[in-house]
Amino acid sequence: MGKLYVVPTPIGNLQDMTFRAVEVLKEVDVILAEDTRNSGKLLKHFEIDTPMLSHHAHNEHKTVTKIVERLKAGETFALISDAGTPAISDPGFLLTRACVEATIEVECLPGATAFVPALVNSGLPNDKFVFEGFLPVKKGRQTRLTLLAEEERTIIFYESPHKLLKTLSHFEEFFGSDRKISVSREISKLHEETVRGTVAEVKEHFEAHAPRGEFVMVVEGKK
Repeated sequence: MGKLYVVPTPIGNLQDMTFRAVEVLKEVDVILAEDTRNSGKLLKHFEIDTPMLSHHAHNEHKTVTKIVERLKAGETFALISDAGTPAISDPGFLLTRACVEATIEVECLPGATAFVPALVNSGLPNDKFVFEGFLPVKKGRQTRLTLLAEEERTIIFYESPHKLLKTLSHFEEFFGSDRKISVSREISKLHEETVRGTVAEVKEHFEAHAPRGEFVMVVEGKK
């Protein structure tokens, strides 16, 4: 039996790459990458020449079976995403589940995940929280927000820049304009920023300053 390593990669600053992650990526037989062009730059930076295969949301349903067969034959694979920890709002769950079902060893290395620093520096309670990732785009969105409006734990969302204001408007509608929120963007990058306040205040900020980068939204739970 081979082994699958799930390897986090930096979400911005390349110095966040761990020594162990570099070592594993150099030693495995194959690296499964969400975007081989993007990951190629990372591997080149750390002088890693391990062969890569494309493994992303559009092909993972088709490739999982073949990868599991190769793992059973004794090969070792490392799974990486474009940034952060695979399977956290990125491809990885299907392969991990298939390996577990096939009794193939899976080892996930600790490392970068965007929502952890966003939660910690939000100033909102972090002893208990709910990670929602990306909200449904259309179907099920209102149902989900109606349910979360009653959630008493801190809630964490991911959002893209072109949908940020729309989502903040939905938060006003379902959570109330005075609900506290912390919005972080470009974590660990040059233009990292965190904006804190009520939903109305944060919305006003991003109406005046065009949203850019990838966002983590941390919302206070219902009191």
